Amino acid sequence: MSQPETVRDRIDPARADALMATLGLPVGVKVGMALPPLAHLAFFWTPVGEAGLGRDGHAHLGGLIPDLGLPVRMWAGGRFTFHTPFLAGVAAEKVSTLSGVTRKEGRSGKLGFVTLRHDIRQRNALVLSEEQDIVYREGGVLTSDPPIETREADERRALKLNEVSLFRYSAVTFNGHRIHYDQAYCGEEGYPGLVVHGPLLATKLAGFAAETLGGLRRFSFRATAPLFLGDVAWLCRAGDRYWVEGSARRLCMLAEAE
Repeated sequence: MSQPETVRDRIDPARADALMATLGLPVGVKVGMALPPLAHLAFFWTPVGEAGLGRDGHAHLGGLIPDLGLPVRMWAGGRFTFHTPFLAGVAAEKVSTLSGVTRKEGRSGKLGFVTLRHDIRQRNALVLSEEQDIVYREGGVLTSDPPIETREADERRALKLNEVSLFRYSAVTFNGHRIHYDQAYCGEEGYPGLVVHGPLLATKLAGFAAETLGGLRRFSFRATAPLFLGDVAWLCRAGDRYWVEGSARRLCMLAEAE
C-alpha cells in the first residue's frame, strides 16, 4: 500500500474568485468567507513538468496511485461529508490515502478501480472528508453501455456550457486532461465531442442541492455516461435525488444529498 500524500494550500481568495466566476456565482471572495460545496477541487494542486505527463495530459501514475498499466482515466464518482465550512484565505491541509484497488473485465476490456480518501483540515479542525472513485481502462475506442433514460423531475434547470466554460474550469483546477479541450484527441478515445468535466457537473449538482436544502451535510454522485459539449443538458431534482440529463433524456450523472 502506498504512503499517504499531504498537500498544503493557503486557499487564495483570488483563485476562489476565478472559480466563482467560472461557476456563474458572485465574485468578491474575502478572507474567511465560506466557499460553495466542492470548491476544494480547485485547490491543492500537485503540478508536474510536461516530462511527467502522459499522453492524455494527466501526470504519470506511481506514488499514491499505482500504475495499473491502463492508460485511460475516468472519474467515476465520489462521496463527501461536510463537517465545517471550507474557508477562503485560511491555510488548509489535505491528506490523501489509497483506500483500495480492484481489477475487472468490462465491455471495454480490462478495468482498474481505484478509491482514494481525502481529509481536509483548517485550523486543526476536520472540514471535509471525501472518497473519490477513479476508473482506469485500456486505450482505444470506448465501448459504451446502453443509455439510461432519466425519470420525471420535480424541478429542472437548463445547464448551459461552452468551450470557454470548459477551458476556465480546466484552468482553475489545473486539469490537463485532453478530453476537455482537444477535439482530435477526443476522437481517438471514441468520443464525438469535448467531454464536460465530471467534477464540474458534480459541483453544479452540489450547488443545486445546497440551494434547495439550505446547506449540505453529505453529497454523493456517480457518473453514468459522458456529457458532451453541445448536448442539451439539464440539472434535475426529484426529492433528495439529483441528476444531470443529456440529450435524448440520457442520464449522465446521478447524485444524492442531505
